[in-house]
Amino acid sequence: MSKRALITGITGQDGSYLAELLLGKGYEVHGIIRRASTFNTGRLDPIYADPHSGKSRLHLHYGDLSDASALARLVGKIQPDEIYNLAAQSHVRVSFDAPEYTTDITATGVIRLLEAIRETGIKTRFYQASSSEMYGLVQEVPQKETTPFYPRSPYGCSKVYAYWITVNYRESYGLHASNGILFNHESPRRGETFVTRKITRAVAQIKAGLQDKLFLGNLESKRDWGYAKEYVEAMWLMLQQDKPDDYVIATNETHSIKEFLEVAFSHVGLDWQKYVEIDPRYYRPAEVELLIGDASKAKKQLGWEPKVKFAELAKLMVDADIKLLKDHREGRIKVTG
Repeated sequence: MSKRALITGITGQDGSYLAELLLGKGYEVHGIIRRASTFNTGRLDPIYADPHSGKSRLHLHYGDLSDASALARLVGKIQPDEIYNLAAQSHVRVSFDAPEYTTDITATGVIRLLEAIRETGIKTRFYQASSSEMYGLVQEVPQKETTPFYPRSPYGCSKVYAYWITVNYRESYGLHASNGILFNHESPRRGETFVTRKITRAVAQIKAGLQDKLFLGNLESKRDWGYAKEYVEAMWLMLQQDKPDDYVIATNETHSIKEFLEVAFSHVGLDWQKYVEIDPRYYRPAEVELLIGDASKAKKQLGWEPKVKFAELAKLMVDADIKLLKDHREGRIKVTG
């Protein structure tokens, strides 16, 4: 009998890649989506377009992390073997403008989901999407599982609560609940307001003569960037372990936004300095200057390590956005990745 998985945030970057991975492993996959006046399932199009994807085993349900009773009903109805909580208000800059909403979904939403597991009494394995933003004003370089947290945004603070409540339920109720502390991970499916995708879309537009300038904030921020398609495999591996635990998932490399600009623009023969301007509106009230993760524990215990590194990732995303723009202009709108 095939395993059954429930994914919150299935329409996002990570959720769509994870759904593909699990369907490829023979899972029955259930996803929670929010009710809206338009469909927000574009990232799942590759699954529906591929006749060999196992799309008949993909089931979508309306729900929301702000609705505890609906979550409990869904968890009880689906009876999943594994639950992956990827849903969040995940934009750090936006979390300063909407701190209460960010906290309700990203922090309190986790306790609603954990309570649904506890109250229904199902035997499931739980994955919580934790974030490198929890380290914020870093206390140690590189950051690992034992590094103290020092969040610098409402989003980071919410993720710290979500992390510790997951640990608390694991220790209090014996749940198989694990945290994946994922450092920045990007792909052609990254949201268009996130800085890497904002850059690669602009490169495609500028190269095509459709855009003149790209406005950004702090170019000196350094991040540990990996490929989302590989990072979802680490999530799955965590829930295959006999004992739950917490793992940093990262590349152990750090690069500035300026370096990302250099690779992305030079890939199409352009000089980024001719097109990029600084806009103070994109600065955060409290900045996170440096993130670099030590994933040696994941390599040792999960057998996981990244393959796609920084420059390859940036070029991969530029190529995908150039193709996406070409498809748009020719009337063939597709989701890449």
